[in-house]
Amino acid sequence: MTIVLPHRRFCIAPMMDWTDRHCRYFLRLLSQKALLYTEMVTTGALLHGDRHRHLRYSPAELPLALQLGGSNPVELAACARMAEAEGYSEVNLNVGCPSDRVQNNMIGACLMAHPLLVADCVAAMRAAVRIPVTVKCRTGIDDMDSEDALAAFISSVADGSGCSTFIVHARIAVLQGLSPKENREVPPLNYTRVHRIKQRFPQLEVIINGGIRSLDQAAQQLQHVDGVMIGREAYQNPWILHDVDARLFGCEPDTRTREEVLQQYLPYASDQLADGAALNHMSRHLLGLFHGQGGGKQFRRHLSENAHLPGAGLATLQDALAATRRHLRPSHIATHDLLTE
Repeated sequence: MTIVLPHRRFCIAPMMDWTDRHCRYFLRLLSQKALLYTEMVTTGALLHGDRHRHLRYSPAELPLALQLGGSNPVELAACARMAEAEGYSEVNLNVGCPSDRVQNNMIGACLMAHPLLVADCVAAMRAAVRIPVTVKCRTGIDDMDSEDALAAFISSVADGSGCSTFIVHARIAVLQGLSPKENREVPPLNYTRVHRIKQRFPQLEVIINGGIRSLDQAAQQLQHVDGVMIGREAYQNPWILHDVDARLFGCEPDTRTREEVLQQYLPYASDQLADGAALNHMSRHLLGLFHGQGGGKQFRRHLSENAHLPGAGLATLQDALAATRRHLRPSHIATHDLLTE
């Protein structure tokens, strides 16, 4: 199996309940270059659960990284081998999730307090596979909130494992007192700390994550770090990916319309429906396609109200698009008619 190696100049963050395979297929239609990440998958889910369901993806999603949650080096190494065997482009260790549930299993941000264990985990994974192994962390946790503390963590992991790529969410995680949602919003962003980490470790690849909402902001960050990872903005306003390849990778501009991208998604949706997937499991990822556009509210409303109904299929998507067209300016309608004749 040919491995498609990743380029981390622009990445889509791993997001629980969001970046499933239906979402990733849709996002790949918008950008051929962005590196996509799975939702976090725990080692227990792969070793003792439905491995095929968790690892399944379409080759069109590549380059694609699998994010793992765990803290047992042997188990993580076994799961990394699974990822490589399935053709994933990268394996990423989650050292940033602040959820109470994962803390109790020594997964996520709590591992920042145990850099030697993280180094052992990454070293075991790197020894097991040839594909890249990376770490996603926070700028700190609780009272470990300083540039020096973050530098000590990264130095320990890099020196102890050989890891050369760190994706840093530019907020600390408050493990006692804030919910996971609050940890995405309440701790202040500290981009400067991440920039200074890159200055202190020029030999390492440093990717910045957190609060980046436009390609202008991404381009500004790329003056200081090696790559940018965008999360919620890319999910809620996916059209932001439409210009990524041209703006950040030097490709030819993409002249497709939102409607044309949606039409390109229909064959995939048809295949998935035939395979037993429910339409709303796919359509929920499309809700932001017409974000900020005339008819966008009507598109979103039609899908929200109808995609979950028994028998919902491609006609539901087409009806949602028709609801959008009815609110377009006449000039837009004329352009669409020319494109579809």
